[in-house]
Amino acid sequence: MVHPLRDGNKKLANRYKAILLSSNGLVTYEISHAISERAALLRAKHGLKTPDAIQLATATHHKADYFLTNDPALKKVKGVKVLVLDDYLLATSECPPLF
Repeated sequence: MVHPLRDGNKKLANRYKAILLSSNGLVTYEISHAISERAALLRAKHGLKTPDAIQLATATHHKADYFLTNDPALKKVKGVKVLVLDDYLLATSECPPLF
């Protein structure tokens, strides 16, 4: 939603919001005190950026099976299986199974 909001495109930002809040299989959660504290611990331990720490803290708090990202550095976080998109875009037989 950042780019549409930055560009003043409220209509597209609202479409993004609708997709994020109403897609089957996609769940959103509010940030609780427990998640905030877990995020702070992740930032302190792994030097994560705040958004990454919040997202990973939310995933571990709610016992997500997987965390999908473009950042391979997030694999160092324990508590959720981190899947990096580039690992699945390789055109070799060494590509790990998705699930």
